Amino acid sequence: MTQYDSAARTSSRNRRTALSGLFIAAGMVGLAYASVPLYQLFCQVTGYGGTTQVAAENPKGIIAREMKVGFDSNVASDLPWKVIAARPVTDKIGAVDTVNFVATNYSDKPVTGHAIFNVSPDKAGVYFNKIECFCFTEQTLQPGETVDMPIVFFIDPELDDNHELATVKEITLSYTFYASDNEGS
Repeated sequence: MTQYDSAARTSSRNRRTALSGLFIAAGMVGLAYASVPLYQLFCQVTGYGGTTQVAAENPKGIIAREMKVGFDSNVASDLPWKVIAARPVTDKIGAVDTVNFVATNYSDKPVTGHAIFNVSPDKAGVYFNKIECFCFTEQTLQPGETVDMPIVFFIDPELDDNHELATVKEITLSYTFYASDNEGS
């Protein structure tokens, strides 16, 4: 074996190692970009982390068990809004209910905001179905404007089959409001 053969083999191994490292790094970057949408999809399918479901109607009917649904709102410091949460509702599981949050823009210019939500207890999220919600789109409030922001929802009767939620008598739907990058649009 000559010195040239040994150098060529070493150079070939170095190229393979560099290419392998490059492909691994590219794969990790790709997974990092895909992780957020994949995590959101996982949460929507499983209700993990209190993520609610979206429905067109309640096809499963109403059962006798009652559930109280409470509401909570928080506003980020950079959003000049006041948001009053809806009053709690107690109804039979499966019944479709409508509630309104009330938002007021206290600034002197149009402000666009959006809401992030979750349900507690977390395991109840998969059973909380929204038919209509202000949280599906951004909201723009004009200076001094006050608006009703409706939510039409129901609790899936299959919640009653989940033994881990057998003693749950109240679910809380919580929203945190943030300023949008689309100011005044």
